[in-house]
Parts: sequence; C-alpha cells; structure tokens
Amino acid sequence: MQARPFDRSEHVYHSEEFVELVKDAVRFFNGTPVHKIPLTEKFTGTGVYAIYYTGKNEIYAPYAQANRLEYKHPIYVGKAVPKGWRQSRTSYDTKKLSTELYSRIREHSRNIDKVDSLDIRDFSCRFVIFEAEGSDMIGTIEAALIKLNQPLWNSVLDGFGNHTPGNGRFNQAKSDWDVIHPGREWADKCLGTPRNEDDILKRVIEHLSVLGK
Repeated sequence: MQARPFDRSEHVYHSEEFVELVKDAVRFFNGTPVHKIPLTEKFTGTGVYAIYYTGKNEIYAPYAQANRLEYKHPIYVGKAVPKGWRQSRTSYDTKKLSTELYSRIREHSRNIDKVDSLDIRDFSCRFVIFEAEGSDMIGTIEAALIKLNQPLWNSVLDGFGNHTPGNGRFNQAKSDWDVIHPGREWADKCLGTPRNEDDILKRVIEHLSVLGK
C-alpha cells in the first residue's frame, strides 16, 4: 500500500447527528425529577447524576441562591458505569441489573454526612439511567454536563468523588475538598502536603463569582 501525504482533515470526525443526540440527552437530564439525598427508594441501573446544594454554608451561598427556584446549577456531576466497564464492554443482561447508580449516590450521601460543615438535608440530586446500548453514552453525557455547568466539586474544589486509597497509597496529599471539609477518616491518613486552605478558598470564590451570570 502506497504511503499518502499527511492530511489532518482526513482524521477529523464530526457528526451533527451525534451533536444533536448529546443535546437531546442533556435536555432529558435537565427535565428529570429532583430527589432529596440520601435516596430512600432503591433502584437498578447505571447512568449519570448531578448533586445540588441549597443550604446556608457561606462558601456556597451562590449555589443556594441560584437553585432557590429551580435546580439549574449542580455542585457536582458524576457517573456510575456497569461493572467490568473499564476492562471491557459487558453484555447487557436484564437479569443481572446492578444498583451502581443508586449505590454511588448513597456513597456520596455518607461522605457528606461525615462533614460537620455540611448538612445532608441541604442536598438533592437528579439522574438519568442508561440501559442496553445507551450505556455507551454515560461517559459522553457526564463530560457534556461538566463542560456545560463547570460544577465546583468537579473542578476548583476537587476530591469529593475520591475513594479510599489502596494499601500503600496514603503518601498522596489530602484533596482540596477534604481540606475545606474535614471528616472523612481515610483522608486524615494522607501523608502528602495539601494546598493551603486560604488559597483554595480564594479560587473557590473566584469560580463562584460568575455563577448564574
């Protein structure tokens, strides 16, 4: 086969249908019901979720104000994928539906509940369940929602979605989220040097200054 001169345009994929599909999924997401957390109704499925804040913590006053009438500004967006998804695509079996999405939101609820500066009663969520071939959309829609909303706990105040480090991995620094919201036992075991709290709060204030504008 004869080599061809490099032409970047031959490698660029674009599909208006795909763009519209993502927009449609985001519109559907934004129209789903909002539920208080922790969730009380157990359900099966995987998908994408968002967490909203409406409390009185002064740091997050812009979120409480922006979400006063309707939930438009999530403080965190995440996903729950099928088991085995990261290693290889698993076949969809209605007899083996997991509770990954429900469990992930419950896990976040437990983490919030450990923090004295946050009240679980001030948090709500919405979510979309992706089934069968729709599960291939999970990562794409999560990324689209993060890009659209720039949630604080996904960006400037990172670390909320972290799991307990494995054995021998506590040499890392405590996350920015854990610096501002101490309470998770495993975070206190991290031996690395965390960022300065004042510097973190300065970045948070700058980020939230444009919320809702």
